Amino acid sequence: IGGNIDQGAVYVFVRNGTVWTQQAKLVAADGAAQDRFGISAKISGSDIIVGSLDDVGANVDQGSAYIFTRNGTAWTQQAKLVASDGAANDNFGSERGVSINGNYAVVGAALDDVGSVSNQGSAYVFFRTGTTWTQQAKLTAVDGVLDDRFGTAVDISGSNIIIGAPRADIGTNTDQGAAYAFSRAGTTWNSAGKVTASTGASDMIFGVAVSISGSNMIVSAPSENTNGNSFQGSAYLFSRQNNQWIFQSKVVPSFGQPSQFFGNSVGISGGDAILGASLEDIGTNTNEGAVYFIKRN
Repeated sequence: IGGNIDQGAVYVFVRNGTVWTQQAKLVAADGAAQDRFGISAKISGSDIIVGSLDDVGANVDQGSAYIFTRNGTAWTQQAKLVASDGAANDNFGSERGVSINGNYAVVGAALDDVGSVSNQGSAYVFFRTGTTWTQQAKLTAVDGVLDDRFGTAVDISGSNIIIGAPRADIGTNTDQGAAYAFSRAGTTWNSAGKVTASTGASDMIFGVAVSISGSNMIVSAPSENTNGNSFQGSAYLFSRQNNQWIFQSKVVPSFGQPSQFFGNSVGISGGDAILGASLEDIGTNTNEGAVYFIKRN
């Protein structure tokens, strides 16, 4: 942006019939070189939240998140969110670590040190009153340990939040990964369970991408070895029943191959899900990538 190398930007497109046109280009009001603004982004209604690996004060790569709101066809920056206890290299808002829904936003800080535990990770919840955003809670895993990277992926839907910790060890399985659910009662966010892969193994990084919609949740494990294919990847679907998250099904790609990383990105809305396989080979095109659409019947 100008002379700022790798400052970053976000582009907004709007659909008219079947035609998509660019409506806006968003940049941070205080953007600087190497911020990587746009490393994560989510949209909900007339709000967009954007992650940035910017320096906050003297804290290198502490990270922040920017909120933009739409009035008519114009998008304006409403707030910049930072962690109340942020530190250098927290990576607040990086990768898949931002989400917004109504007057609530959640931002992950996967490399946050919790107490003396390095890179355990955390996530912060913010609430909007009028046009002002304030931090409402800091969420951590009750069983968090060194290098879990809780907050790598986050998503919020109504009064529910899902947070991925893809480097969590499960039993003797190193870096199997887990995802943690939280629910809100008034202004308090409470733990609502921990989910893991039903066919768990080391290094599958379950929880590197998550998405939640109402009573449905999807958590991916893009490094899982599936059907004899190393790093083919998979995704697990859960539904909420009687205030508990219950495993429903496991999804694998219909065109499985090694190192396609199925589930490297995911999204769910009602009974529909979308999953990216970012390194899938298409014909003779190595690592071209593909997207899979899943529908519940």
